[in-house]
Amino acid sequence: MLELKNITINLKKDGRNMIEDFCFTLRNGEKAVIIGEEGNGKSTLLKYIYKQSLVEEYCSCSGEVIHKGIMAYLPQFMEASEQALSLAEYFDDTEYYLHMDVLAKFGLSMDFILSDQILATLSGGERVKVQLAKLLMRKPDILLLDEPTNDLDIASLTWLETFIAQSRLPILYISHDESLIEKTANVIIHMEQLMRKTKSRVAVSRCSYEEYLSRRKNTFSHQEQVAQKQRDDYNRQMEKWRQIYQRVDHEQEVITRQDPGGARLLKKKMHAVLSMGKRFEREKNTFLDFPQEEEAILAKFDENIHLPDGKTILDFSCGQLAVEGRILSRNIKLHVLGNEHIGITGNNGCGKSTLLARLWSELKDRRDITAAFMPQDYSKVLDFNLTPIQYLARNYTKEEATKARTYMGGMKFTYEEMNGRIGNLSGGQQAKMLFLDMILNGANVLLLDEPTRNFSPLSGPVVRAALRGFGGAIISISHDRKYLNEACDKIYELRESGLVLVDL
Repeated sequence: MLELKNITINLKKDGRNMIEDFCFTLRNGEKAVIIGEEGNGKSTLLKYIYKQSLVEEYCSCSGEVIHKGIMAYLPQFMEASEQALSLAEYFDDTEYYLHMDVLAKFGLSMDFILSDQILATLSGGERVKVQLAKLLMRKPDILLLDEPTNDLDIASLTWLETFIAQSRLPILYISHDESLIEKTANVIIHMEQLMRKTKSRVAVSRCSYEEYLSRRKNTFSHQEQVAQKQRDDYNRQMEKWRQIYQRVDHEQEVITRQDPGGARLLKKKMHAVLSMGKRFEREKNTFLDFPQEEEAILAKFDENIHLPDGKTILDFSCGQLAVEGRILSRNIKLHVLGNEHIGITGNNGCGKSTLLARLWSELKDRRDITAAFMPQDYSKVLDFNLTPIQYLARNYTKEEATKARTYMGGMKFTYEEMNGRIGNLSGGQQAKMLFLDMILNGANVLLLDEPTRNFSPLSGPVVRAALRGFGGAIISISHDRKYLNEACDKIYELRESGLVLVDL
């Protein structure tokens, strides 16, 4: 059991409130997911719950974390010092020979965990399995998982879904993968930053993710209807009140000195009218607020972007795809016409990102198209020392800067975020910048490596809709099952034998 009492977390650099007076109890059997836009403090909250010292350098915190038994924490990123270890070194401080059941659960052999293979060379799925196996050897009572789905291929995602769903331990986790959340979560913790990130709000619902979205939509719709009706009724009342006030005021002005009794009556009547107006104003202060929602906004691509159906965008063939002398795939062929949306999937380490980089080198200098590239590692295209405005308005003209600010404002960037270092932005904000750059440059061919990986579950539908409606060509790599099914016309799996057309 895990209990949080009156947790408040503020950022030291600007005093921004991430979470205020938050109370929550994680019960046995519950699988609670923390959702929200990037930069809202999800990882910070999870770190604070596990060990306050992990956040005290950049946050001021108060409240109480009460738990029984052992908490095990899987961080979002594995430390470089750990990745440099061999598997044998990583498991050296465990009594692994007493936990054969754990190794079997994760499909890990004794030969594998005692090998000299370096952790950095493992696939994303293998690293998650290795870390979870080591955590479970401690026999924890509570699991805290920070984005365990990052870098997992579809087979590993399916395995992780089964593990979370069947685990008897209470689990508190963060994930961007909507499919995993839909299949595993029975508690939703939604962290929001409202009013230009000046107000925090946390909602807790003990239900499935789909039910939470439905309840939230219905609640907001009802609240909006009631709030609108209150204001409509008020406006009608005030219009009648103004007519009465003007009539009484006019009668007061024209009354003669010969009728002092009538004047006294009108004075009393005006007093009653003014009292009525004050009562209406007091009632106005009790009106329901219109529902505030942290919208996941992504600016739309130009609707005029269109490529002729018969235009050859790409006619690529490659005898062998290799990295550092290791052959990953052979006989790769990919033909893309017009505004086709192509999705490429495959196991971790099969060479998908290497292939996309090769395709980018083929397309980037073409004069008949405007191609744009979104790599998985944003530092390959973003200068983290620039401000977003400097990056998006490269010629530094007043018009370009104004346009960039307008678009970023529409995507909920604050003034401080627009003018601070790109390196200080969250992964989701950096991804939005790359999309904005594509929009501002009028790109009609997009090469995207995991385009949805840094967006929250609530942003995912917006991103998918924007890309589904894009009138140009898209060649993308993804393990996001919803993206592949909703935004792609064709899906290929990269295998050792080349690209194979598949159905998910």
